Amino acid sequence: MAVYLDFEEPIQILEEQLAEHIKLQEEKGVDTSKIIKEIEKKIKETRKEIYSNLTPWQRVQVSRHPERPYTLAYIKHISDNTFLELHGDRTVKDDKAMVGGFGFIDGQSVMFIGQQKGINTKMRQYRNFGMPNPEGYRKALRLMKMAEKFNKPVICLIDTPGAFPGLEAEERGQGEAIARNLFEMAQLTVPIIAIIIGEGASGGALGIAVGDKVLMLENTWYSVISPESCSSILWRSWDFKEQAAAALKLTSTDMLENKLVDGVIKEPCGGAHAYPNETFEIVKKEILKHLPKLMEMDKEKLVNKRIDKFCSMGVVVEG
Repeated sequence: MAVYLDFEEPIQILEEQLAEHIKLQEEKGVDTSKIIKEIEKKIKETRKEIYSNLTPWQRVQVSRHPERPYTLAYIKHISDNTFLELHGDRTVKDDKAMVGGFGFIDGQSVMFIGQQKGINTKMRQYRNFGMPNPEGYRKALRLMKMAEKFNKPVICLIDTPGAFPGLEAEERGQGEAIARNLFEMAQLTVPIIAIIIGEGASGGALGIAVGDKVLMLENTWYSVISPESCSSILWRSWDFKEQAAAALKLTSTDMLENKLVDGVIKEPCGGAHAYPNETFEIVKKEILKHLPKLMEMDKEKLVNKRIDKFCSMGVVVEG
């Protein structure tokens, strides 16, 4: 059964009416084809109207939709089932919240890395809700270094509510692990394309997002803090999360305007959760658009350009 967000209620009502008329036609033999066409047209118009006027908080909700595809689903479809997952950080253990391995995109071998949330309650617990421990970031770095060794580009898919904030994570060096990734990714001599496919929260997202091209799907967010956490700090309550979402400028449009990402990938009208296969194809085309140009660049020029890009962010010159 489909899951609907609160602002999608008009779509839900229409789709329930559509299902009733289809059932009536199939079971009773009543010709309702004309009504079905009218309802289908109305659904399309309503979806377009709703999704063309989403607030920042509503985009946050869409990015967390339980039916929205996660990292492994993207990898499976983009790599045409050639993905070979690699495990472990060679120090502590294999972090299930961070996945990675080699795969092919139209004949080009690449290293995929990303956070995986889990598709049901049991899998979410197994994947720690997409919140990596330090060993997850160390595994990601190990795979990046392997990609560099074999001269393979790196594709990072970001979808995390943040790095795991537990005591044991801090004891094993969460901050150092993320900082090390930022330092090493800045100097990696192979192309890096980072795509925010869901939530991009804080250093947990940034730990695998230092890329030559950093892209965001249309209905995603990327910020130092979630709207709920921001609200709880500023107002001592989650009740102001909508205001916080607007103030944080965390949407793909805001991030592009502030030159913190390189592009926005348009989603099908209704979101990636409603049209996953179309979204996979759009993301694949976007990767293939940038990859050949990055592969042709001189390695030294590639690294210097990446460093210059991130060093120029947030610089303010007052007259």
